Amino acid sequence: MKKYSKTRKQARQLRHDRITRKLKLNGNELPRLIVTKTNANITAQIFDDAKGITLVSSSSVQLKLKSGNVKACQQVGEDVAKKALAKNIKKVSFDRGGSKYHGRVQALADAARKAGLKF
Repeated sequence: MKKYSKTRKQARQLRHDRITRKLKLNGNELPRLIVTKTNANITAQIFDDAKGITLVSSSSVQLKLKSGNVKACQQVGEDVAKKALAKNIKKVSFDRGGSKYHGRVQALADAARKAGLKF
């Protein structure tokens, strides 16, 4: 069998599929906090898989932040946690969307935890 190296995009897609599969296979009844990042912005949304609807969302574009840097990610994390707590959502499962857990994704997660969201 021929061995080949994966591109960064393929590796991210494999991570994303693996994470999502594990979250869905566990029969997890908790809504998912899905983090999507681009080079310029970051988005976080809480999604209910059973109903197929987005419960809460926030992004650096929605908050009119100039970039998706670490400080902006912290503000997005705090905002999504406040909106979730207002809708009586206290526990979620964290779906980092194939991104590695460091930098901007970690900053968003830590800010959401600090604001009172549990995952």
